[in-house]
Amino acid sequence: MEIAYIYKNNFLKFNLMDKNIVKTYWKGDMTFESSNPGGGLVMDASKEIGGNEDGLRPKAMMLSSLAGCSGIDIAMLLKKMKVEIDTFDIIIEAELTDEHPRFYHKVACEYNFYGNDLNKKKIQRIVDLSVDKYCGVMEMFRQFAQVTIAIKYHNS
Repeated sequence: MEIAYIYKNNFLKFNLMDKNIVKTYWKGDMTFESSNPGGGLVMDASKEIGGNEDGLRPKAMMLSSLAGCSGIDIAMLLKKMKVEIDTFDIIIEAELTDEHPRFYHKVACEYNFYGNDLNKKKIQRIVDLSVDKYCGVMEMFRQFAQVTIAIKYHNS
């Protein structure tokens, strides 16, 4: 299915499979509710800047999106490559610039895999595929931040 727009006298066509649409509603103060193709969410600011702390923080959600995108890739690849693990987690730590507009300029991604007799070679390949080939959010982050990757293996 395609959708067409006229923008600044130019006719634009988009394939709906190539884009997402979210709509965000102001709920008062600094609280917003946003639709998402998978459900809704609430965003708010911290009390230090006038918010009520009633929702997620937008910048931190970017980090969750990064971990979620890569995590989905990894879960699919673990299954496809028949790699057995007990579980895994991803910790993202990011540093904001000092000047406004403040954005993440350093991002560290730590992948932790738990299990016995972990196949480190295959797990490394899976993470590499997510980081270098499949995760679109990772690629977006690379456009504005220095991204580092670490993989840690833990016996269960």
